[in-house]
Amino acid sequence: MYTIAVRTAQNVIIHYPIASIGDRILAHLLDSLIKILYIVLVVVLVISIGMEELWVVYVLLALPFIFYTLAFEILMNGQTPGKRALDIQVVKLDGTTPSIGGYVARWLFALIEFSFFSGLIAVIIILVSGKGQRLGDMVGGTSVVKLIPQQAVSSRDIFVAPQTDYQPTFTQVMALNEKDIELIQQALEVNRTQGNDRPVLMATDRVKSLLGIQTDLPPVKFLYTIVKDYQHFASR
Repeated sequence: MYTIAVRTAQNVIIHYPIASIGDRILAHLLDSLIKILYIVLVVVLVISIGMEELWVVYVLLALPFIFYTLAFEILMNGQTPGKRALDIQVVKLDGTTPSIGGYVARWLFALIEFSFFSGLIAVIIILVSGKGQRLGDMVGGTSVVKLIPQQAVSSRDIFVAPQTDYQPTFTQVMALNEKDIELIQQALEVNRTQGNDRPVLMATDRVKSLLGIQTDLPPVKFLYTIVKDYQHFASR
């Protein structure tokens, strides 16, 4: 399955899977339902107040309907209410947040793609693209990912308290702080649950550089040792 590496606010890279076509269709249907409800409310309001200026009615009906997706994706960081309900989000292929131009490209092509055969062409392109992209995504360099809930893991959540007779390997670990240890733990958790070793490799290089450590320990074992050493000194 194709995934997109997204860097989190904690500077940890998470590989999110491409959103399924089913999720994207359901999100689209939910957004369509919201737009239909909006139109109904506007029509009821216009009739109730007896508004006769047709151009005002057209503006009230057309502009929010047309710009719905563009406005929400810009304001909600790549999501619409339908996408948020399905836990999917628009991101760039490099894992960064799309620019306004990227959102505009998706929106412009959506006006064309969903005008033919009720979006069937867009669905076919998504299925065959290999990266979950329709034409608008290809132009904007974006795709839609399925957000995986990430547990905020503390170093104390997995590692047990060190033994009293434990002999630490790296005495330099006290140059780190609790936040550093939690980031290391998150990298280890990503490796354990997703088989993604990139955060572990990045954390290993960072810790070795910061502490001036030279070791032949494998990255995972090295980071586990760093956390255990830190806990040993922190618990004293």
